[in-house]
Amino acid sequence: MQGASFPMARAGPELVVTNLNPRFTGVSATAANVVRRQAALRPLVLAGYPLPGGPEPVSVRAARQACRVPPEGRPFAIWHVRRNPEMRAAIWARDVLRLPIRIVFTSAARRRHSAYPRWLISRMDAVIATTEDAARYVPHVRAVVPHGVDTERFSPPSDREGAWRALGLPGRAGIATIGRIRPEKGTDRFVEAMIETLPRLPGFTAVVAGRAGPEHAAFERRLRQRVAEAGLADRIVFTGEIPAERMPDFMKGLSLLVALPRYEGYGMTPLEAMASGVPFIGSDTGNFAAFASAGGGEVLSESALDRVPSLVAGLLGDPARLHAASERARAAAVERFSVVREVEGIEAVYRELWDRGRPA
Repeated sequence: MQGASFPMARAGPELVVTNLNPRFTGVSATAANVVRRQAALRPLVLAGYPLPGGPEPVSVRAARQACRVPPEGRPFAIWHVRRNPEMRAAIWARDVLRLPIRIVFTSAARRRHSAYPRWLISRMDAVIATTEDAARYVPHVRAVVPHGVDTERFSPPSDREGAWRALGLPGRAGIATIGRIRPEKGTDRFVEAMIETLPRLPGFTAVVAGRAGPEHAAFERRLRQRVAEAGLADRIVFTGEIPAERMPDFMKGLSLLVALPRYEGYGMTPLEAMASGVPFIGSDTGNFAAFASAGGGEVLSESALDRVPSLVAGLLGDPARLHAASERARAAAVERFSVVREVEGIEAVYRELWDRGRPA
């Protein structure tokens, strides 16, 4: 974690955004999208670990020091948190150190939290849910604000085949699943679908982009063995985790994203794909159905996942149909799921808190 000190001023920052996970996760990606824009709107401190395009981070201790004095013209600063350790750090600052802050938590989970997170969430001043479904599981919801994608950072290439070649991967075009390699993310579903589909798609390579934690190392080994037994080790490639700064270029090279998790709270990779002009085929979890209904792709129920191979082959085998799907996906991302809309929704929650906190 960064240990830099925050330069003291007569007034503190209006907003502190916390990022206390050293790994770049889906939560990190959503926070980074928002922070890049919020930093241009108001005095902001990023506490914890770096986020792509964000301001230089400081330590949590330095962020607390910076918030000893309320920001100019505001009754308090707002700490925006997204994880359990971040809620805990903010509660300590507000309730133990008695700093003039209020806490906003973003919740994407579409299931009941365990006891400890429920207690932490109960201590929040405001909760932003990313979907109506997620709002059912948390108290103090002030707004439902879907995550958005940076449609400038993620955009279609002028030459997709050239973008694929630039990745240095085999074949002339690519299909990918992106995320941690584990059963919950449905990596095995993707591998089985590709084993069935690739013989019908000469020239296409399937990519598993992600890493397995130690607890899922055996799961990854079994998947690699399954690929080898199918004789497709040269066409189903395991790349490891794609660094955040390389993800826009990786998306540009793809022709199709296949996302088949068994559970997803929200799911950013379909949105990043859509913004890049890449349609997706997904399972019915997260906010995938909303993305699909807007034109981003197609979602299948659990009982219909056996259709994935035929859908993939049908779409990628018809260039005109694929081009039209690419155009619809990009338009849906820009018109319905831009990060600009997300920032506007979040800022409205901040303004409500500040307005209610002013003396009568």
